[in-house]
Amino acid sequence: MDIGALLGLEQLTWGMLVLIVVAAFGAGWIDAVVGGGGLLQLPALLLIPGILPVQALATNKLAGVFGTTTSAVTYYRRARPDLRTAIPMALIALAGSFGGAAVAILLPASAFKPIIVIALLAVAIFTFFRPELGAATKLRYQGRRHHITAGVIGVVIGFYDGLIGPGTGTFLVITLVALLGYDFLQSSAKAKIVNLATNLGALLLFIPHGAVLWAFGAILAVANVAGSYLGSRMAIARGSKFIRVVFLLVVIGLIGKLGVDVWNENLGPFLAALP
Repeated sequence: MDIGALLGLEQLTWGMLVLIVVAAFGAGWIDAVVGGGGLLQLPALLLIPGILPVQALATNKLAGVFGTTTSAVTYYRRARPDLRTAIPMALIALAGSFGGAAVAILLPASAFKPIIVIALLAVAIFTFFRPELGAATKLRYQGRRHHITAGVIGVVIGFYDGLIGPGTGTFLVITLVALLGYDFLQSSAKAKIVNLATNLGALLLFIPHGAVLWAFGAILAVANVAGSYLGSRMAIARGSKFIRVVFLLVVIGLIGKLGVDVWNENLGPFLAALP
């Protein structure tokens, strides 16, 4: 059976499909624990000969919606995150993601990546040298100030997701820990709800343009759901210390990935042009 023709990707082989399904499972696991699974899943999709970047992005979001839904439900059942914070934050993040996508049309993402790399380095150093950070929930604000801060986080991270995308869940976790005072477990639980909203927002933009590969995306969604379920169960069982370790590993991966992008898109050509 020609799997490529069946899934609408003529040059897709069985071996490549297995590799991408494994990547989707791993991405679901990473996303469920701390966010950043797109680091694994999206590059794997872009390895398929003939796939358009917009198809890869759209199909990645389709699988991500199912994965984040699974982890959000699992976290809610076991960690009981405060929906009075998470739901308004998610709705604001949805609006922010539309704004980010609109800006992305006008400005290339490469213009922002050096800033993101510097921010991630600061996050990694800050988290590494503050082992008590996120160990227990100690809310910094109460009442209106708490919700306003959560809303600002939602719109900024949502805007980032629409503009660039990689590591959205990771940024959500660290801002909820550092700015609002939640532990890593509660931050991860809320981040899944917000990340689900930003994924849905992007998908609603892609669907009318016919960019989603539905049959292929359905296979990836199943793998993503399995990884998300396992990852969220492990995070809940092992708690904030486990999430903190995975968080640092994912941040290091993000720094490496975006650092290579910055080099290839900016520094490499600049140095090559020097006499």
